[in-house]
Amino acid sequence: MLKASLIENNSILLNQRVAGWKEAIKLGTDLLEASGATEPRYYQHIIDNIEKLGPYIILAPGLAMPHARPEEGVNRTAFALVTLAEPVVFEGEDDPVSVFVTLAGSDSDQHLQGLMEITQTLDDPESDTGVNLEKILRCNTNEDVYHVIDQALAANAG
Repeated sequence: MLKASLIENNSILLNQRVAGWKEAIKLGTDLLEASGATEPRYYQHIIDNIEKLGPYIILAPGLAMPHARPEEGVNRTAFALVTLAEPVVFEGEDDPVSVFVTLAGSDSDQHLQGLMEITQTLDDPESDTGVNLEKILRCNTNEDVYHVIDQALAANAG
């Protein structure tokens, strides 16, 4: 689902440079908007929610999953992946974030399935944080990303 969505929506940007977390989120939502998966308002809902609730999108040190509710502008389930050359810090947080996996979940089941797939892809029991962002951060092409996803799914299937 993750890999197919990234391919179908042409929604990967690697080694990007941004001024801050809002710009990083905008890169991902722009990709989803361009593919028709989300409406323009989806980005603003994510920003409003973070400003209201704090950075609930941070899943692990270095990893954020920008998302809002299905009724806040999602047309169909899709993912976007953005990696940053220089990480950004959210207000009130210590850990900088360099990997953004934007999720547009069309319903709560899709939302949870997406969350599980991202977690599986980046899962690394050897790591202190339980995730391996280095694998994704080393990717220079879309094909590199697809390879990391394939490897992770194969390892988790075993």
